[in-house]
Amino acid sequence: MSNGLRAAFLADRVGIEARHGALLRPNARSRAGTLAIVGFGLALYLAGLVTLDISPLRILGGFNRLFDIFALMWRPLPGGWAKVQLYVNALGQTLAIAFLGTLLAATLAIPVGFIAARNVVANRIAHLLARRSLDTVRSIDTLIWALIWINVVGLGPFAGALAIMSSDFGAFGKLMSEAIETADRKPVEGIVSTGGGRLAAIRFGILPQVLPVFASQMLYFFESNTRSATIIGIVGAGGIGLWLSEAIRMLEWRDAAFIIILVLITVAVIDLVSQKLRAAIVGRRG
Repeated sequence: MSNGLRAAFLADRVGIEARHGALLRPNARSRAGTLAIVGFGLALYLAGLVTLDISPLRILGGFNRLFDIFALMWRPLPGGWAKVQLYVNALGQTLAIAFLGTLLAATLAIPVGFIAARNVVANRIAHLLARRSLDTVRSIDTLIWALIWINVVGLGPFAGALAIMSSDFGAFGKLMSEAIETADRKPVEGIVSTGGGRLAAIRFGILPQVLPVFASQMLYFFESNTRSATIIGIVGAGGIGLWLSEAIRMLEWRDAAFIIILVLITVAVIDLVSQKLRAAIVGRRG
């Protein structure tokens, strides 16, 4: 069939070109625009390399040092059982920071998410204030929140949990409000038609639909916050990140390698369990 179409096209090529010549000819304006965009992107990339003093030669030269560090990390065992216990306890503290921060953020974000949802709160001013507040909180990185809370409550895991809570509060609120807005209206209309009030419609019409989504999001954020809690520990917000930073600063590369492997294994296990739980939650919803 394709050979027949090709033969028919070639036989009537002159007629087709006469009727549809504008479509068959290359568009010079479109091609010039594409080349201009590609050229601008390439120029911007090269300007960034020059401005930031990024040199491929420096990267190639640094590989030797990188291989030296990997060699020093070989046999990642800390010096003694006491250090192993210390690092495991610090890892447990990191998990506690991630769990408490995620739980606090979700708890605070649920009511704000309902306020930010258009199908729950009709007041445009309240809706606008809730959305902009969530955007403002969400725009500040976890590390910045950690530095802020360290100055408020001091060094330690409490500041880390508050930093995780503050960072995730905005993201949770936005995702929850979007999930509420996409909820099916039929259960709500059914409850209202039988004499149910506004709170009853939310409690029995919307909440059962969005709770599985909330739980799935909490599991994902807990997995992500385990890594974030490691990073904020470097600035003094508790957890194993403090010991990782200390090991690197003191050039104790075997200890650093042990901590990194410990964190990788923990994150992999949490990721596996979280995936199974999220799949089970979504499956039950369907």
